Amino acid sequence: MPRFGPISRRDFIHCLKSLGFGDPEPGGSHEIMRRGIEWVAIPNPHGSDISKNLLSRILKQAGISREEWEKL
Repeated sequence: MPRFGPISRRDFIHCLKSLGFGDPEPGGSHEIMRRGIEWVAIPNPHGSDISKNLLSRILKQAGISREEWEKL
């Protein structure tokens, strides 16, 4: 179960896949992941973890609640 805090990009992608999102695909300046008609832009690899603030914004865009995230 991932805690709600900094997470590596690799672990983040793995968690999104477990929630039904597909593999990352090109989408302009960022890669995107799709689940049905929903999509979410994921940060480019930059060597550091995804911050708690950025994680919160991405999950909100994806329609994933904090409780749903922490139940993984």
